Amino acid sequence: MDIAIVGAGAAAVGLLDALDPSVVTSVTVFEPASTLWRGRPYQPDLDSVLVNAPPEIMSIRSGDREHYARWLGGRCAGFADERLGRPIPPRAVYGRYLAETAEAALARFARTKLVRVAVTGVSLGERLSVRTSDGRVHEADQVVLCVGGGTPLDHYGLAGEPGFVADPYPLERTLADVPPGRDVAVIGAGLTAVDVVASLAARGHTGRISLVSRSGTLPFVWQRPVETGIRRLTPERLLALPRPVTLEHVIELVRAELADHGESWDDLAAWTTASARRDPVESLREQLAMVDAPLLARRIVQEAAHTAGPVAWRLLPVRDRELLRARHFRTITTLASPMVPRNAAVLLDLLDAGTLETLSGIERIEAGDGFRIVHAAGERTAAVVVNAVNPPPHAIPRAARPLVSSLLRQGAELDPDGGLAADPDTGRIMVGGRPDPRLHVVGDLAGGGPFLVSGIPGVAVQAARAARSLGSVDQPVDQLVK
Repeated sequence: MDIAIVGAGAAAVGLLDALDPSVVTSVTVFEPASTLWRGRPYQPDLDSVLVNAPPEIMSIRSGDREHYARWLGGRCAGFADERLGRPIPPRAVYGRYLAETAEAALARFARTKLVRVAVTGVSLGERLSVRTSDGRVHEADQVVLCVGGGTPLDHYGLAGEPGFVADPYPLERTLADVPPGRDVAVIGAGLTAVDVVASLAARGHTGRISLVSRSGTLPFVWQRPVETGIRRLTPERLLALPRPVTLEHVIELVRAELADHGESWDDLAAWTTASARRDPVESLREQLAMVDAPLLARRIVQEAAHTAGPVAWRLLPVRDRELLRARHFRTITTLASPMVPRNAAVLLDLLDAGTLETLSGIERIEAGDGFRIVHAAGERTAAVVVNAVNPPPHAIPRAARPLVSSLLRQGAELDPDGGLAADPDTGRIMVGGRPDPRLHVVGDLAGGGPFLVSGIPGVAVQAARAARSLGSVDQPVDQLVK
């Protein structure tokens, strides 16, 4: 079987690692970018740009939680996050892990080829034809789209203005020309904004840094990992619920899981709501003090968001999905994607020193002689504005639009929640209302998932699912999500 893989980021690495070389004889990978296997997040960058999760949930090999930790092994010297009790290396180190995993996987196949040009279309004839920007055509038995996610949106129309950074990565390049004494405004208050602030601090920035966002809420802080022993809040138990499954059913499952551990959903919900309303500095101080807290509730919900969350999302009716997206988006993303304690400590020191501030209720940003930021409590000026808004989930990357358009013209469909419509059990792309067994999608372009941008755990599961489907062995979804 000849496989064509479009894209060479983390999704492609997970797929290559999961493919069976006894089934797949030939692999062709298409990627025009200068750096392979790292995608947008894991390029060479400043050492202050850290992996935002403990090693246990960063394995690109589905079902092997220790794969990344074993690779990290003796390489973790100097990367310890003492509060977390785990090594948290720079993201470029994780990129090296992805690259070495990909190279080891490629060595297992009889024939491999890297094509360093963009794919502009796929023709769905008797055999698939992959067209590239240089006018060539490559035939394949199967095509897998691993094109990555989108780029940050320019909500305030600042593109092209002097001093505006539209996409912060790599920070090594985008922060190089920021004068150390000038005021900087960072749009957003999520993990990308945390990266920007931590990197400015590492470079010795002395000017004021303002985090400007609608909510003013900072991410939660990772607690020290412990074994949660989740029994109820699993993909299998969700799939066993009587249909139709509603949000109330899922919440009852959460209640039962926490009760099994002697904890309360109501207590967790009340604490989460109070944290969102508390002064950001005091909330961050409390979060750091709770890193070693023995309570499991938050740890259980965080783990389940990545393991059981995608299954729950597919089962919920549209009205419940819309409710979660409209009213609980920030709370869910804050819980599911915390920052590492090392970065949290940097932010707290800057907040206590008055170098960093959080501004909520942002209304508009105007460019002129510098930038004027209008927010709920007044106005602020800045010489530099860094756009740290997360890319929208399931967005079509600009470079992949010609390819996606070619598929849409041949009957492929867009998912109502974004991305390409795909069969949830196999990752096969829907064409003419049916899953095409020759086309797969792995990563954030796959529609039908929750509104969290795909993290490594979800990408690894999708990659393993696609690898099984490529072998033409259809398995039940409860086995594929493991």
